[in-house]
Amino acid sequence: MRAIGLILAGGSSTRMKELTKNRATAALPIAGGYRSIDFVLSSMSSSRINKVGVITQYNSKSLTQHLNSSKWWDFGRKQGGLFVFTPTITADNGYWYRGTADAIYQNLEFLKRCHEPYVIITSGDAVYKMDYNKVLEYHICLLYTSDAA
Repeated sequence: MRAIGLILAGGSSTRMKELTKNRATAALPIAGGYRSIDFVLSSMSSSRINKVGVITQYNSKSLTQHLNSSKWWDFGRKQGGLFVFTPTITADNGYWYRGTADAIYQNLEFLKRCHEPYVIITSGDAVYKMDYNKVLEYHICLLYTSDAA
């Protein structure tokens, strides 16, 4: 399946208290050298999703540094790439993202420039392994089954 990955890694969280006081939840260390976002990026890479956008916002410095320093997931720019999006404050837009829909809307140009027919949107702080191709195939099967009914 040809799909773009979009990882939502920017929300603030009070659930993790002191752990997320100075860093995004997606940047939390797991087992030493890994961050929680690494699980999602690994699943995207294993699912052959070559172009991935990461939307950040709160306390994103640590996350951005981690993403910029790592070449583990093989998202080379020739095949696709790893893109990091932060909110942009301008004369017309004086606020940060006002939620998930607004974050996607403010980065809609990225999706418009891509030629893949599908977008996988996931959270950056979920620790799991998933084959996104199976999820997408199931979704497409349901879509066409409900259209035929």
